[in-house]
Amino acid sequence: MEPENKYPSRKKFILTGVGTLAFFGSLKLLFGKKKTKSVKMLSQDGQLVEVDPELIKKLGKKVSNEEIHYWITDKKNLKSK
Repeated sequence: MEPENKYPSRKKFILTGVGTLAFFGSLKLLFGKKKTKSVKMLSQDGQLVEVDPELIKKLGKKVSNEEIHYWITDKKNLKSK
């Protein structure tokens, strides 16, 4: 008769470790926090804010450089009054 091996075999140890890691990895994927994408935008008072893209209305009109310059100088003039 062979003596009983008190320690598990190397193959069993590795398979148990891989199975445990796969189990916890799948739990993280199933129950982990869902990351939402956010868009950084400049508010009218000049602060940088993050906004959910689903809340933004898309009108399809791009602002020209002249309109941006006018908007910035207009805001500076309002603050100086």
